[in-house]
Amino acid sequence: MCQLLGMNCNVPTDICFSFAGFRARGGLTDHHRDGWGIAFFEGAGARVFLDPCASASSPVAELVRSYPIRSVNVIAHIRKATQGEVKLENTHPFQRELWGRYWIFAHNGNLLAYQPALSGRFLPVGSTDSERAFCHILDTLAQRFPDGPPSPVALHSALRELATTIGSHGEFNFLLSDGERLFAHCSSRLCYVVRKAPFPVAHLADEDVSVDFNEVTSPTDRVAIIVTTPLTDNEAWQQIPPGTLLAFHDGEPEALGETATVAAPPGGRISSPA
Repeated sequence: MCQLLGMNCNVPTDICFSFAGFRARGGLTDHHRDGWGIAFFEGAGARVFLDPCASASSPVAELVRSYPIRSVNVIAHIRKATQGEVKLENTHPFQRELWGRYWIFAHNGNLLAYQPALSGRFLPVGSTDSERAFCHILDTLAQRFPDGPPSPVALHSALRELATTIGSHGEFNFLLSDGERLFAHCSSRLCYVVRKAPFPVAHLADEDVSVDFNEVTSPTDRVAIIVTTPLTDNEAWQQIPPGTLLAFHDGEPEALGETATVAAPPGGRISSPA
């Protein structure tokens, strides 16, 4: 399966340590060699790096690993192709604009018999089920909330419905962010850890590398790392139950209502507003 990595923080933070272990899974400690990508939110902008090559040997990945870009929301993906050729346009994460904000999306799984009707505002460039799902999500949100972004609670509720509707076609683990929050849906496998004072000395599972976060953070820093499988072998990672949508804000899970994905409405699609 593909590998997902997300970071949400209360202060801009670099992801160099976690990315070093994550990158190794793209052809070194795992067999995912069909491309990789990472997106950093910086203010209203988004800095995106994509490469259809294996991350373990990618010069672009080496640049990211050694370049301490600081962000409060980061989404990364290592691809094992199931639908779509190994090409740049099929490489996650994907980026679109809605309500004057950039949105970033990455998916792990395989959606079968999935051809959603799209209005034309958001269209796939590549040929993956993942990009179709992203366009479907934004298309539905734009129709449901035509006057601008809804409240976080209303947004979370709509995403829960979409997660179930789209997830009825197969495995649908995903990370989604608009730079304000990071949404994580677990269909089968996803976990997270929240790092805060007193910080641990963390050791990567995929590389013999350790870091004492007390030396590189302040006592008020808080960082949530969300990933397909744990990146470190000496921290208490929390498994997200399958069928759960979590929102992360300021470096920890945010209570926005029910987290269990809801039953799909009749017809399997969220209706648009009248």
